[in-house]
Amino acid sequence: MNQLEDMRIYVAVVDAGTLTEAADQLGLSKQYVSKRLMALESRLHVRLLIRTTRSLRTTDIGQRYYEQAQRVIDEVEQIDAEIAEQNASPRGLLRVAAPMTFGTMHLSPALPRFLGAHPDVALELTLNDRTIDLIGEGFDVGVRIGALPDSTLVAQQVATMEMVTCCSPDYRQRRGAPQRPAELARFDCLLYGHQRRVEWRFAQAGKPLAISVAGRLCANNGEVIRDAACAGLGYAHLPTFIVGDAIARGELVTVLDGWRPPAAGVHTVYPSHRQASLAVRAFADFMRSTFAAATRGAPRPAN
Repeated sequence: MNQLEDMRIYVAVVDAGTLTEAADQLGLSKQYVSKRLMALESRLHVRLLIRTTRSLRTTDIGQRYYEQAQRVIDEVEQIDAEIAEQNASPRGLLRVAAPMTFGTMHLSPALPRFLGAHPDVALELTLNDRTIDLIGEGFDVGVRIGALPDSTLVAQQVATMEMVTCCSPDYRQRRGAPQRPAELARFDCLLYGHQRRVEWRFAQAGKPLAISVAGRLCANNGEVIRDAACAGLGYAHLPTFIVGDAIARGELVTVLDGWRPPAAGVHTVYPSHRQASLAVRAFADFMRSTFAAATRGAPRPAN
């Protein structure tokens, strides 16, 4: 019997309060437990327990030994758990919720790599631009873009995203470009959302500025608005992960660059009770590593 096991027996006896109950909990005989306690005291040359026919209590040094032994056992169990976890692999069903356009443009091409790296994980992806109640609707992980409200969700920023105001080169040549956000009322605006009058957010001298705009076209899909802007139908106010490639190809040009709002975050969020899940943690790590290698037009990696 090694010293660690003697410690475990001693701690179990103190916790149980009697040799008989401790022996039952450990699946050992009472005689064997008593023998190991006497061997422990003999090796330490101290008396740890005061035993009578009806009670058991620790001596002063026995109490100190109990407390230190408990810490040692906890540390060993923690080490064992960490090593076992490193050898374990993520498995099971992972339900993920993400915004529609981000999901189709950026998650979709990357997910085969995640599934290839974790063959025991099944993934169910729901794309929706509304804010999904992860806990109430039974999701394990969500992708959120922009400012996060106060909540109990665990959040990890994986990238940053900028909003830009843009149009086609042809539209700018025909109609001109606004010099300040308030002038957008004179132009055709393409609205990303659910209403035909929305607020576009800018910044002036570091302070937020909201401008109300209206337009004939409103869509709840950013790619529809991007394509309309590329076709010369007006100005759009969209995230760089939607329009970045079109800007790089010269299909869109930006305006009001000096009025851009601060970059927003792209976050992986999940309920606190799911943070022990290997699949959840693997997906969060995958998100960060994927967008740490962001290409032009995609969200910038978080610092």
